[in-house]
Amino acid sequence: MTSWFQENYSEVFSNPILQSVLIVFGAVVVAKIIDAIFTKIFKRIVDKTQTNLDDQILQLFHRPIFYTILFIGFSIGVKTAQLPDYIDFALQGIFKTISILIWLGVSMKILVISMEWASRKTSNPLLQQKTLPLFNNLGKIGIGMFGIYFIFLSWDININGILASAGVLGVVLGLAAKDTVANFFAGIFLMADSPFKEGDYILLDTGERGYVKQMGLRSTRFMTRDDIEITIPNSVIAASKIVNESGGPGETERVRITLHVAYESDIDAVKILLTRIALENENVLKTPEPRVRFREFGEHGLKLQLLFWIHKPEIRGRTIDAVNTEIYKQFSKNNIIIPYPTMRVLLPNKN
Repeated sequence: MTSWFQENYSEVFSNPILQSVLIVFGAVVVAKIIDAIFTKIFKRIVDKTQTNLDDQILQLFHRPIFYTILFIGFSIGVKTAQLPDYIDFALQGIFKTISILIWLGVSMKILVISMEWASRKTSNPLLQQKTLPLFNNLGKIGIGMFGIYFIFLSWDININGILASAGVLGVVLGLAAKDTVANFFAGIFLMADSPFKEGDYILLDTGERGYVKQMGLRSTRFMTRDDIEITIPNSVIAASKIVNESGGPGETERVRITLHVAYESDIDAVKILLTRIALENENVLKTPEPRVRFREFGEHGLKLQLLFWIHKPEIRGRTIDAVNTEIYKQFSKNNIIIPYPTMRVLLPNKN
């Protein structure tokens, strides 16, 4: 009886098909066990963290780990079954391709949730809601190309010629769209460097003043004081000098008004008058206090400079207008002379 069992046992289990089935069954069991152990161990680790990002990533790893181990078992089982070479090659390629596609899908999901988490945690203007789709798509393209490369390798396809053609095509497209590419990278650098942000009041090289309405990856839009929208390519902005009047610790800005008074003027009285005029204007900050500086002895009079602070850059124009108007009125009222160059013409007496 024992001899018969040994002979039949050896004959049955030496069958490649049966061995293959047992290997596949074992792969299913091992995949389940490893997935459970992996989940249990890492679940304890991620429970100790403050963020839920790792919990989401851990949940995503269930499927790829299970199917990767399962398809490894399938591949070994196909090899053990001693199938014809073309069937073996096709099945091996299918198993590898499915595994790669599963990992690609999980990698893209991890990229998306990681970028969204990073955008909420950081104040970097490069990562914001309107730029997230761009970086998500770029990341997905990179992951997809990486996956396609491995899929070609799994089917023993030589991709050297494809890579060479793609390189030539990339050079051609880069030359054809060099302006767009330059604006794109300039937009990324502007967002990363942050010389200004949306809502800042800036002064352009061309002399226009206005606030930043919208920052895009190709261009930036400004709204001037005349309610005219100006769109400037980012490559031009990156190479230009731009004065950000909203930069610094706040939006307050110091204004200088330069004027001359006659040499006969009481300079102390003039300083007091100018300070009072500035303080009485509602747009002028009381702290820091306005001040008057005696700059130099001018050719036609004493050069003074009134300095004061205003709330916001956009009120600079009307504040200067109001202060200048009041200075003129008060100087006329107090008989303070503003000197100006004169010319005296002497005509010869023909008599």
